[in-house]
Amino acid sequence: MKMNFKAIEKKWQKRWEDKKAFSAKEDSKKKKFYVLEMYPYPSGSGLHMGHAFNYTIGDILARFKRMNGFNVLYPMGYDSFGLPAENAAIKAGKHPKKSTDEAIKKYIKQQKTLGLSYDWNRILMSHDSEYYKWNQFWFLKFLEKGLVYRKKSPVNWCSKCNTVLANEQVLGGCCWRHEDTEVKIKHLEQWFIKTTAYANELLDCIDNLQWPDKIKTMQKNWIGKSHGTEIDFEVNGKKFPVFTTRPDTIYGVTFMVISAQHPRLMEFVTKEQKKEVERFLKKIKRVSQKSMKEVEELDKEGVFTGSYAVNPVTKEKVPVWAGNFVVADYGSGMVMAVPAHDQRDFEFAKKYNINIKVVIQPETYELDAKKMSRAYTGEGNLINSDKFNNMNNREAIIKITKFLEKNKLGRETIQFKLRDWLISRQRYWGTPIPVVYCNKCGIVPVPEKDLPVLLPMNVKFGEGNPLATNEKFVNTKCPKCGSKARRETDTMDTFFDSSWYYMRYCDNKNKKEPFDKKKVNYWMPVDQYIGGAEHACLHLLYSRFFTKALRDMGFVKFGEPFIKLFNQGMLHGEDGAVMSKSRGNVVLPEEISERYGIDTARLFLMSIASPDKDIEWSDRGIEGSSRFIRKVINYFDKVEIIKNVEARIESKLNKTIKEVTKDIECLRYNLAIIKIRDLFNSLPEKVSKDVLEKSLKLFHPFCPHITEELWEKLGNKSFITLEKWPIADEKKIDERFDMQEQAVKKLKSDIEQIKKLTGKKAPKVYVYVLPRELEIYKSVDGIKVFAVNDKNKYDPENKSKKAKPNKPAIYLE
Repeated sequence: MKMNFKAIEKKWQKRWEDKKAFSAKEDSKKKKFYVLEMYPYPSGSGLHMGHAFNYTIGDILARFKRMNGFNVLYPMGYDSFGLPAENAAIKAGKHPKKSTDEAIKKYIKQQKTLGLSYDWNRILMSHDSEYYKWNQFWFLKFLEKGLVYRKKSPVNWCSKCNTVLANEQVLGGCCWRHEDTEVKIKHLEQWFIKTTAYANELLDCIDNLQWPDKIKTMQKNWIGKSHGTEIDFEVNGKKFPVFTTRPDTIYGVTFMVISAQHPRLMEFVTKEQKKEVERFLKKIKRVSQKSMKEVEELDKEGVFTGSYAVNPVTKEKVPVWAGNFVVADYGSGMVMAVPAHDQRDFEFAKKYNINIKVVIQPETYELDAKKMSRAYTGEGNLINSDKFNNMNNREAIIKITKFLEKNKLGRETIQFKLRDWLISRQRYWGTPIPVVYCNKCGIVPVPEKDLPVLLPMNVKFGEGNPLATNEKFVNTKCPKCGSKARRETDTMDTFFDSSWYYMRYCDNKNKKEPFDKKKVNYWMPVDQYIGGAEHACLHLLYSRFFTKALRDMGFVKFGEPFIKLFNQGMLHGEDGAVMSKSRGNVVLPEEISERYGIDTARLFLMSIASPDKDIEWSDRGIEGSSRFIRKVINYFDKVEIIKNVEARIESKLNKTIKEVTKDIECLRYNLAIIKIRDLFNSLPEKVSKDVLEKSLKLFHPFCPHITEELWEKLGNKSFITLEKWPIADEKKIDERFDMQEQAVKKLKSDIEQIKKLTGKKAPKVYVYVLPRELEIYKSVDGIKVFAVNDKNKYDPENKSKKAKPNKPAIYLE
């Protein structure tokens, strides 16, 4: 049978679309299942087989769940706002909307060629005003609840562009557009969302999530809850609280370090040190934008500010340094340094020749500050610590904290590494922030009835904040008093768009509200979320925050957005590198569809390894998958349909149904495919229609187009994709048949091994078995089988004497 794969694909894709086969509607009588891939950015370069790998994982599960009677929601949309589109527009001289719309059109076309069973009626695009209107709505709701505020924050600033730059736009300390212009750090008033208000709940609920352990650990570390003590140091006559988890070392403090990006840094810099500090700040650009982890990995550098801090316990004055390894908004942005007992502080003290003072002595030897080659971070007893001398340092943590509290010099506290979410972006291609600035009324929210605040089409790039260049957009009237006012020209971080999109899919056509509460509470939470581990600490954490905040405002009844999370592996090209256009090693779906059919690619991608493992593209591998699919097609062309089949086939089929069902449920697709291939390879030339149909159903989620075609050729009028998944009949499973099958496989393997050893390529093969095992082996093709007690057997070398239970003797001639 010859098949035009491309024609078959188009045929069934059109039929699915015409009949709305994958359209989802709420149905209280059916159990729902919501499967979703992470919101993709529609790159202008389109899809390659690495993307196909990701999307096929979700599609297989969606098809499987539909066939199992679930009401499946499987939507798709596009995270279409953001810096990449804006940068591309600047370089190409094309408006971001035009290039984004073109990219999405290309994406949809390619995704449809993959045979993905999305409900295309639920499509979303972040740059659609019908979507970002509700971003603005949520911003106003957060503002009402006190979850939004403004404060100064450091940003990368290009004086020639007169605008803020993202980290990606700073190259070698200079602007990406003006390579001769050094980037400066500037402190601007910006909008923040108070994610820290949910820090405890975000942390406490992690262990209940059915997510990979590594992702849960990453979130825990990112939230970073620490129990410690806040100690009040005095700097230039002003109290400055400093957080530490080691109050037992308070007597060993020999210097302080304030963040080089602290908004109050220059208050501590003396006239004599000003030039030195400014020179240092110029050297360490962009530290303001780094994460805690990135800051911890930096080479530790600093400069003396000229100021001194007073230790509240010893009353000693210690120098205050500015350092690149302290984060401005963790604690107060200043830390106490104890070089004798902290390795980072020790290295810094040695580098800048700062005093080291030992305050914890180990029990087995004595420390000498002058001879130390590294910090001592173990346990011991306190020395040089006044009334706390000889006390175990662990006990001293509690006692010294109580002493500080009693004398009003400090207090026990909890600190989080998690920081509030900076959502202001001084860029164009994003959601406008819905506030205006009035000289009389101050900051005024845009009324909900006036939403959306539309993103204007006409702006200029390279002349400051792009939105500020459109006077018609900027100049407006105050909603409160009617006086002249100006709009906010910052846009929202695009992570805001992707923090709630999964809820909008539940009711994407609603013009009156973000979603109908009944619909969102029916579909949510997402049952299976699929995406990369790189989103562990931003997208996934923001989505969890968003869900909890909306729950507390009464919009939803659930507290977590995603029940299960699956991290897919990466597809590598034949060169071993991750497949990407920039490396020139991509394989395009269109090319594969033309040569092999897209079902072949789907089968190959899922066959190589478990979907959570990295895999490598192989032309030889896809050829193997192609041969198997053609073998199945040819089998259906030649098979003779009969009414009854032997028990062996029924056993094989039902055991395969049982195991494949479990494998797909657990996303062990590669194992499921091995069993499906084995099933088809074992089907006889004459078999019942029931066996053929059930076998096709097992194969369908992996190869949807071919199975629909073969299903139709069997005389069926319905879609196989909407048929019921076969249920294993446990009574028909006979393990003896399985043991016999394994015995035959072992015999064939042994024959091949003997052929290799003897060098005989096409010999006559004679096999000798015990009488009771004759039935097991007599149907094996290409061999002559004798019972050992057969008087007429051909056995010139008397090999039959070597036959044992479950181990036939073999003779090649």
